[in-house]
Amino acid sequence: MALSGDDSAGDLPVPPREVSLCVPTSPHARAKRRITALMEEVEALKQDKVVKHRKTTYYVSQGRAIRRMVALYSPIEDLVAENDRRCEDRDSGSTLEQDRLQRGYIELAKSLPWFHERLATLDHEESEDMLRKLKRGADSARGDDTGTLKDLVASWINILCCPTPLIRTDDKHHRGFVNDACGQLLCPAEWRWEDPVVKAGIRDRTTSFIVSENSWPTFMYENYEADAKNLERGLMKSKLLLIVLKGFKAIFTSPSSANEVDGDGDGADIIENCRCARRRSDQAKIRFALSNITSWRTVDGDFDYQIFWNNIVDFFEAPPGAAARSRVNQLLEWWTRKVFGRNHREDLTPDVVSKMSVNALAAQRQQMEDAAFDSD
Repeated sequence: MALSGDDSAGDLPVPPREVSLCVPTSPHARAKRRITALMEEVEALKQDKVVKHRKTTYYVSQGRAIRRMVALYSPIEDLVAENDRRCEDRDSGSTLEQDRLQRGYIELAKSLPWFHERLATLDHEESEDMLRKLKRGADSARGDDTGTLKDLVASWINILCCPTPLIRTDDKHHRGFVNDACGQLLCPAEWRWEDPVVKAGIRDRTTSFIVSENSWPTFMYENYEADAKNLERGLMKSKLLLIVLKGFKAIFTSPSSANEVDGDGDGADIIENCRCARRRSDQAKIRFALSNITSWRTVDGDFDYQIFWNNIVDFFEAPPGAAARSRVNQLLEWWTRKVFGRNHREDLTPDVVSKMSVNALAAQRQQMEDAAFDSD
């Protein structure tokens, strides 16, 4: 033991130094293994980036159908939120706007069959990312589709309405109600553009002639004339809408298929007319724009485009009763025929087929065979 007063620690036990358990290896081999591990990490990051890129591309491409098939304006988040609201409180009532959103969600689930199930499996951040990418595709498609239609409509107005001067792409200030051709098409159905009082009142924007989304524009009516006593007659059946239909078919099927649209005397030669208009115009490209606004916005003066679109949707989807629903169905059948032709294979029910000559002959032959058998 150490003597009293001696502060030396020499006699205290010293803890043993830890013995290294490593087995010596070649520095070169260790470096190779480190490089391999790093390369594997880089490859994993690349794969993760590829997967994220593929998801982004997929969602954006899938989103392009939304503005065409589901809802032109309503945010996708609003459609999802309304469906969630109904799931959480099934006994609550709903407004017209909420019903419109829910119909949009149902159409969204039909157009993108994977959407409803996948949304349920994602966490909040992942679902927000998916909705954001779908919206990107939806909005870009709406812009592309609008651009696709502009040449056709502008050419038609130039050749059919013969405005002087022709509608140009580089000058929007001489359109809208200052242009007689555009003004006549934009004029609310309850007024007549030919009336000098109406024309002056609209152009001067007086309180007696407010042009808003609460009026059906004349361009939506057959022959551009509305019956004040029956405003439903001819609505949605104008030549101008038939041109939009040609663009619709070009977008959804192929550009050449637009020529196959049945005109029934309502513009069957529009495509050729448009080609003629291009040949006879000095403009390399003519685009359609009835309004004289120079950039897109939802509200143009007193006219709200989003509410106007909702009015169109409600006309088809929220009729007041069975009689109105029947008329809407007839109108939709008319448009279906215009888009897809006069094919009716879906109407070949067994009862209808049984009366056609192939089956009728088979039945007659069987009857003759039975008669011959009975006579023996």
